[in-house]
Amino acid sequence: MFLQIINLILDVATGLVGGACLMRLVMQWQRLPFQNPIGRFVFAVTDWLVMPLRRFLPALGRLDTSSLVAAWLMKLSHVTAMWILGGSQAAFLGILVASLFGVMHWLVSGLSVIILLYAILSWVQPNSGSMMLLSRLVEPWLAPIRNVLPQPGGIDLSPLVLLLILQIAGMLLAGLQHGGF
Repeated sequence: MFLQIINLILDVATGLVGGACLMRLVMQWQRLPFQNPIGRFVFAVTDWLVMPLRRFLPALGRLDTSSLVAAWLMKLSHVTAMWILGGSQAAFLGILVASLFGVMHWLVSGLSVIILLYAILSWVQPNSGSMMLLSRLVEPWLAPIRNVLPQPGGIDLSPLVLLLILQIAGMLLAGLQHGGF
């Protein structure tokens, strides 16, 4: 039980910082402004880790490699700590791979939450400032689905289809992450 408590605490702490790093990555990739409460939060939570990495890791076009590596380092620290505390016999290469799948799982989970928020806000507050930010985050993911999927009765089912795809991807990634040991 002690190990489960430690795992939960590490999962929340590394998930918060790692998720913020991924949000920073996506917001910079989408060229979204950071002059909003979400952007300020992301900078406050990630600057201590991302800024030193920028000295060594240049961006690749619009891809902020330092934010991506920072997220991976957070997941790696969590997986490594649990590996040490659990006395696992897994090879360190397995930990590196499991951490990579863990970051991809964070991306899928984070996008799922953003899609859910987008769908809910589109019904209750379609003209809010938060909706504009969420819309810019999700449109690149929804547009290909909208191009293929008809809108029966004028209802946009693309968020539901994307959530289904993300849930399947999340299940696969979770299996790969835990199978990496």
